[in-house]
Amino acid sequence: MRLIFCCFGGANLSCLFLVLLQLHCSLSQKFEGALTVVNTEGGGGADEEEEVTVDDDDGVFEVVQPNEQWQTLKPGQAVPAGSHVRLNLQTGEREVRLGEEQLKYWTQQHREEEKSWSSIDPDEVKRAMKKIKEDQSSQDSAPSAFRPLDELKKDMAELDLLVETDVQIMRRLLDQFNSSNSTAEQKLSILQELEYLVHQVDNAQTLCAMGGLSFILQGMNSSDVRLQENSALVLGSAVASNPVVQVQAVEGGALQTLLTTLATTQPLNVKKKVLFALACLLRHFPYAQRHFLSHGGLQILSELFRADAGGILRTRIVTMLYDMISEKELISQAGLDPVQDPAHAERLRQYSQVSLQEELMEEGWCSLVPQLLQSTEHDCREKALRALLAMTPVCLDQYRSDDALLGSLLALRLQYSELIQSEIILGEETSYFTEIVELIDSLQVKVK
Repeated sequence: MRLIFCCFGGANLSCLFLVLLQLHCSLSQKFEGALTVVNTEGGGGADEEEEVTVDDDDGVFEVVQPNEQWQTLKPGQAVPAGSHVRLNLQTGEREVRLGEEQLKYWTQQHREEEKSWSSIDPDEVKRAMKKIKEDQSSQDSAPSAFRPLDELKKDMAELDLLVETDVQIMRRLLDQFNSSNSTAEQKLSILQELEYLVHQVDNAQTLCAMGGLSFILQGMNSSDVRLQENSALVLGSAVASNPVVQVQAVEGGALQTLLTTLATTQPLNVKKKVLFALACLLRHFPYAQRHFLSHGGLQILSELFRADAGGILRTRIVTMLYDMISEKELISQAGLDPVQDPAHAERLRQYSQVSLQEELMEEGWCSLVPQLLQSTEHDCREKALRALLAMTPVCLDQYRSDDALLGSLLALRLQYSELIQSEIILGEETSYFTEIVELIDSLQVKVK
């Protein structure tokens, strides 16, 4: 500890005596360090005092927290660095307060904190510190919640052996499906997993490269209707918007299998899934559409349409035919220059070989599609109206001579006009019914 004494007043014997007396007291209190006395000339008064700065204390003392007011230090007490300590020459007591730099930042908040700290019981602090040490000791002795790194590496290595890519999964599923030990339930589960995987374009192409298409077609020829239904679902998901798989499916005989399934007696659920697969195979694929027509596809669909008394399959069939007509018209109306776009020219050439509308008229579809207008479902009526408009280039003469069709259009126009008025009164959306009325009006204009 270094003590700096600043004596104010004249240098006299009494001052020196008091300094020596204070030095003796300091030594008796076991303060170790250097002592420096600075005698300053100047005026003095009754409150002559000495200022003491204490630092570098190596002992263990009770630390006093000073504030902006002078307070008396008791023997054995120490102060923080930067505090101002003085020796009152009149009383012989040491006093302490904050240093000048500390006083600059001393606020009311600090005063309140000082009061709160001063009210803390030292015994309570000791008990809290003891409890912290005990808790730390118990945590150190408890088993670690973390596993060794070598053990984690071993587990990860084992997990890597269990990870399979989609290709590996499909290979394993095909092997199980082709196994003679596989039951119908197991094959059904395999088809459901494959249907999920082939929604990805790459997986569907990989499945075909593995020979999976032949297994799917075998499933469609199964006597188990559940396998037929799920095999058709897998096929439809695989060929949807996937030209590579569409080509391989047609070349692999999928189109003939689908048409044969539709032409034979099958449960309704099987035919629904087969129609789904057929629509996915024909969509945006004029090569398949041409083979569909050459293999009597429209005739098979017309027989299925007439046999569907419930009307569940009729809407699906008409929707598929409408999509085929619309995509051909969109290609022809694209307005692209065949010379500058050879791919577009090739598509025009391929679609020109698909005589869909002519064969629709020959197979009697001009009189079959209007039957959907008798349905009570708004969706069925909408699909029928769209198909009728698309078929007007070849069916217009028959429309004009079909009194049942003209009567249906008048009745539907009145019905949907009333529905629109009701929706307006209720403040509800009328755009759907308005769209249907516009379709009716467009068709009526053509048949007049």
